[in-house]
Amino acid sequence: MAGKNRKGTTLIELLVVVVVLGTLATIAVPRYSGAKEKAYLAAMKADLHIVAVYEEQFAAENHGQYFSGIATPDAPIDGFSPSKDVTVTLTAFNILGSRLADWTAIAKHSQSSESCELRAGTITCTTDNSLTTGFIQP
Repeated sequence: MAGKNRKGTTLIELLVVVVVLGTLATIAVPRYSGAKEKAYLAAMKADLHIVAVYEEQFAAENHGQYFSGIATPDAPIDGFSPSKDVTVTLTAFNILGSRLADWTAIAKHSQSSESCELRAGTITCTTDNSLTTGFIQP
């Protein structure tokens, strides 16, 4: 009887496969969700870098004055269109006839509870109740 050919799998083999797949899933799912959040933050930071170029170009052509508004992929402002699902709110502080002008920007992703802000050349993002900062290179 030992030389007889078997067909199919045993219950033990099936349970081993289920345990291995379950273990892999418990490892992969948290890493995947963390990677998605990092991607959302990267999109927001990239949009803030790009909007900085648009703001400074606008100011160079408009006597040092900046523009304000809310930019979405469907409603760009002055040529700037953010990434998919990202909204960038720009606030300009212009004093007409003066060199005293500045601006800030806040980027939010629709699928993330986090946000990033650009103020005075520094990007600050809230991540897991802590702050991370980055600097725009000239």
